[in-house]
Amino acid sequence: MKTAGALRFLFILLSLFGGIQAQALDFSGNHLAQTIAVSSLPPEARDTLRLIKQGGPFPYPRDGAVFGNYEKLLPPQARGYYREYTVKTPGARNRGARRIVCGPLPECYFTADHYRTFQRIKE
Repeated sequence: MKTAGALRFLFILLSLFGGIQAQALDFSGNHLAQTIAVSSLPPEARDTLRLIKQGGPFPYPRDGAVFGNYEKLLPPQARGYYREYTVKTPGARNRGARRIVCGPLPECYFTADHYRTFQRIKE
């Protein structure tokens, strides 16, 4: 489809020039996120995902806190829809930058760069 190709080209141009932060949208206005298979996640992320599915216990006090989606990179939802969980980062002295953000299961996203980008986790 020519229109889809033109939109992708425009997205790439906006991303490359002027520091403009562009978001990919489909034709219904929904945000698009790259996907990642569970098997391709770092082992620490697979551990966190397992804990999420079993309901904990979680190693960090902030795990399960409401994620505000202030970056607007995930599909818009009412406050409280998304929850965030820490993914251990080997060698980090603090929580590190990696998180899994989930809506109702199985809707989960992985970020390795503290909410700058997200990948939808595919089972």
